[in-house]
Amino acid sequence: MKNPRTYKDYIRHKKLFILFTALIAAFAALWAISAGSAGISLKEVMLTLIGRGGKQSSIIVFNHRLPRIVTAIVAGTGLAAAGCVMQSVLKNPLASASTLGISQGSAFGASFAIIVLGAGMQNQTFSGITISNPYIVSVCAFISASLSTLIVLALSSFKKAAPEAMVLSGVALSTMFSGATALMQYFAADVKVAAVVFWTFGDLGRGGRSEIFIMSAAVALSLLYFFFNRWNLNALQNGEETAKALGVNVTRVRLLGMLICSLTVSIIVSFVGIINFIGLIAPHLVRRFIGNDHRYLLPASALTGAFLLVAGDTAARLIAAPIILPIGAITSFLGAPLFIYLIFKGARVK
Repeated sequence: MKNPRTYKDYIRHKKLFILFTALIAAFAALWAISAGSAGISLKEVMLTLIGRGGKQSSIIVFNHRLPRIVTAIVAGTGLAAAGCVMQSVLKNPLASASTLGISQGSAFGASFAIIVLGAGMQNQTFSGITISNPYIVSVCAFISASLSTLIVLALSSFKKAAPEAMVLSGVALSTMFSGATALMQYFAADVKVAAVVFWTFGDLGRGGRSEIFIMSAAVALSLLYFFFNRWNLNALQNGEETAKALGVNVTRVRLLGMLICSLTVSIIVSFVGIINFIGLIAPHLVRRFIGNDHRYLLPASALTGAFLLVAGDTAARLIAAPIILPIGAITSFLGAPLFIYLIFKGARVK
């Protein structure tokens, strides 16, 4: 019988995994900046980032690719961290923005802005469709997604915040929002329906500096809150009774955790559209290597989410270059087989 690993080896393994994930994510980001129809070498990218690149490379990097990559990193980090916490506090391996009605709520809000408020229009762009007022769309998407969150939390409070009640409430709201969105599209003009579909595809190139700042602030604050509650999240993994015996206010941790996760995801999807599977896949992938200790699971999941979204966006830009494929479709196409593989390999929330 082999001797069990020492605690020091246990910690070293997790730290090395986080370091490895961070290096992979950083390399993926640099490669993403260099990749594209206008190829730039990694050396040129490095020189440009430190202010020694040429004028053309500076325009390409700072005006086009860097904001997109930063958006991918921030959005991937936030979606993965939120998915990790949702799965933990609800004890449900399928908990995500989609199953809790957040994505569908965002789609309903965006559809309302485009169809009812006239934020979508037809023009002479390459696709023929554009969002004439993205701020109205983002605000409506955020309000609708937040409303979905508040309804789930309110309904679950009547059942003492039982995880099953939250998930079932989210499924019911998902169906309701999807039905309402379909009805609006049924009575809308073709160009507005096309604008709604365009928004739901997801696009990491929509946000400017102000949008990136708002998303970064929301993700940073949520990560800070999750970090300070890492021991409470660990206690919940051993069951509610054990957590209560350790002095954890289970109801408070669950409700606040869900509220912060949902608001963070709402802010992200309101700016970049619906991006599937990142919040679902990243925590499952990481758990297979480092377990459920949230001291290491949270940062590793966040870094993995950033890597997956950067890699997905790079694939979206290169597969049919110079056409940029919708990132939501790419993450779904790549995420579904990976998730099925993890299921057959026994990935689960312990």
